[in-house]
Order: sequence, then structure tokens, then C-alpha cells
Amino acid sequence: MPTVYVNIGSNIGNRRSVLERAVACIKGRWCNVRVSGVVESEPWGYDSPNSFLNVGVAFECDSESSPLDVHRELQYIQNSICGDSHRTDGGVYVDRVIDIDLIAIDSEIVDSKELQLPHPRMHMREFVLVPMMELASGWVHPVFGLTCAKMLAKVSKSSVSVSYDSILMD
Repeated sequence: MPTVYVNIGSNIGNRRSVLERAVACIKGRWCNVRVSGVVESEPWGYDSPNSFLNVGVAFECDSESSPLDVHRELQYIQNSICGDSHRTDGGVYVDRVIDIDLIAIDSEIVDSKELQLPHPRMHMREFVLVPMMELASGWVHPVFGLTCAKMLAKVSKSSVSVSYDSILMD
């Protein structure tokens, strides 16, 4: 069974509750779900006074599900929690109640209009790399040939803090 790696973030509303709801939806759909500690960070790619809470999630999916199937199911979960857009009409990021990003599925490479795997900006984002490193310390980026720890060393700004929340990890 392929292992799927996801990052879930929220920077407005009851952030912790939103993360818990998204994790519960994932646990209700897939098996062997593991959740990282909670990472708090400043918004990436735009300015906002609202910091993000993020968690990484790893789970197994059946081998009959394509990466696009998994992506669409994750988008369904995201939109069922809050369907607001993550960008302005001009393409600029905005604050969001929920953001679920499919980061990787094992070492699969997908490059289509709807989906790119691994996530094309994962290597630039501490709030993705810290949880991913916790969940899959030995995972190697299939394009760059680097572990999460090596990618993290290239971008580390010490702008994230990691706290562990047993509610999300249960």
C-alpha cells in the first residue's frame, strides 16, 4: 500500500479545531494514519498578522487509488470544512480556515495541470519539512535526491516552533 504524505494548515478561525476535524476525516477514510506534532509559523508567500498551525499526516491508501483520486478526496475534505479560495483573483495567497496539500505519495512523480508530486514548493517550506521529517525521516525527494533534513538545512530560518498535541496524535 502506498504511503501518502499531507500537510494541513489553518491561520484563521479555531485553528486547532479545524486541524482536528481534517485529521478525523482522513482517519475516517484511510488506514494507518499518523500525525506529526503541531508546527506554528508565519504565513508563507504573503503578509498577514495571523500565524499558521500546521500538521503533517501520513497514511496508507489502496493501490487502486491514483494520485489524482487521493488529491480529489483531500480537496473534498478541505471544501467540506471550508470552501473559501486560498488566493485572490490575482493569484495572491490569503488567510484561510483550512488548506490541505498533498505533499508526496512514496517516491511517485506526477506532473499534470491538476497535480504535481512531490509538491513543487515543499523544499522551500519549513512548516512542511519539519512535520514530514518527523513522519518519514528516511524519505528521499525523488527529484532532488535529498532527505527532508537536508532540504530543511537549506531553508531553515528558525521561524517555526514545534509543539506536540496528543489530541491530534491519538
